[in-house]
Amino acid sequence: MMHADLIDQDDLIGQLRSIGFETPSGASAEQACAQAVCGLTEDRARALRQLVERMLSGSATILPAVRQAIDQQLLPALATYNKARTEA
Repeated sequence: MMHADLIDQDDLIGQLRSIGFETPSGASAEQACAQAVCGLTEDRARALRQLVERMLSGSATILPAVRQAIDQQLLPALATYNKARTEA
C-alpha cells in the first residue's frame, strides 16, 4: 500500500499498474521496471516519465531496491527512448 512517506516495491507496482502497465503478481521492483520499459511508445514513455518525476520529486522515501530499479531500468530506458526519438 502507498504510504505518504514511503515508496516500496508494492507501491511502485501499484503505480505502474495505475498508469496502464501490466505487471505480474510477485514481480520484484527490478522485474516490474524491466517489463514497463519493453515496447515503449510515445504515450507510454510520457506516462512513465511523469510517474518517475513525481516519485523522485516527492517527499516520500524511496526504498533502496525501488530506487535502484528506477536508476538502472527506467531512467536509462527513458533516456534511450528520448534520444532515439529525437534522432529519428
